[in-house]
Amino acid sequence: MIDLQVEPHPLLRVAAFVTEFPAPISEMSSETWLTQLLSNDAAAPVQRSEELRSAVRDMLRHGGYKPTGRGKPASEYLVRTAEEGGIRSINMPVDACNVVSLHSGLPITVVDADLAQAPYRIAIAPAGSSYVFNPTGQEIDVSGLVCLFDAQGPCGNAVKDSQRTKTRDETTRTLSVIWGVKDFEQQLEAAYSWYAELLQRAGAKVLRIAC
Repeated sequence: MIDLQVEPHPLLRVAAFVTEFPAPISEMSSETWLTQLLSNDAAAPVQRSEELRSAVRDMLRHGGYKPTGRGKPASEYLVRTAEEGGIRSINMPVDACNVVSLHSGLPITVVDADLAQAPYRIAIAPAGSSYVFNPTGQEIDVSGLVCLFDAQGPCGNAVKDSQRTKTRDETTRTLSVIWGVKDFEQQLEAAYSWYAELLQRAGAKVLRIAC
């Protein structure tokens, strides 16, 4: 089981878990019941709010990061994408992540648990920290941003995840982090419960991490 250390943060609340898939994710297509939930109009057991959106941004600002423009939380990008033309299906694990993030308003990190390497921790990235976040080699400066770290450094956060640990066709295990916030603990638990339910319905095993 993965051990995840979370450094003290007055505004951050985290739910983290490992998902084990019965086959490589390239062999697990997203069924209609899941892809239909990628719409803003889909019925969901959790709903985002403007108050939560502001609270997430405040949490990300705590270390000095500015969550605006292209650096805003990934959950906000999903809302805009859903409004402007729809969120496309990528693969089952990412689709489930996007569904929960879209409706809950909470950003979520998903990394390949066999590409990332222990030890794992969540902490604010020091000045000068950055990583590549897409196949074309674009980098994000994560200085002051609370991140998931593995043995090689930061690999995920509420804005953009690292390219080096993203899911691939061969992925069979993932590590997910839901980036929650103080005073919205019930929203975090509801988002986790729904996320786990979706993954289990697809045939995966979910193992929550104490953190």
